[in-house]
Amino acid sequence: MIRLTEVCELLDSTKTIKRKYTLREVYINPEHIISLREDPLYEKKMLEGHLPKGLDSRQRFTRLTLSRGNTGMEIVVVGAPQIIQDNLEKFEKERRILHG
Repeated sequence: MIRLTEVCELLDSTKTIKRKYTLREVYINPEHIISLREDPLYEKKMLEGHLPKGLDSRQRFTRLTLSRGNTGMEIVVVGAPQIIQDNLEKFEKERRILHG
């Protein structure tokens, strides 16, 4: 399992138009990742002040597509696609060393 930081939309019971987001840790089985692609929409949301404070203004975001049986599931995580890919490769290399 690999640990990433997911961007999650907060549920708002007041039905306001301005959406708010939070960050949370998520653990993903790398074998279930189908695709990675940059999501510039979240960079825009960050610049508009919708994402939590404290994120670097240069931060990039990646949309992961995960296998879920017959369907897929998408999540957005903090980090550029190349950074996520590098982490996945590092995880796989460490796994091969441990398992021989």
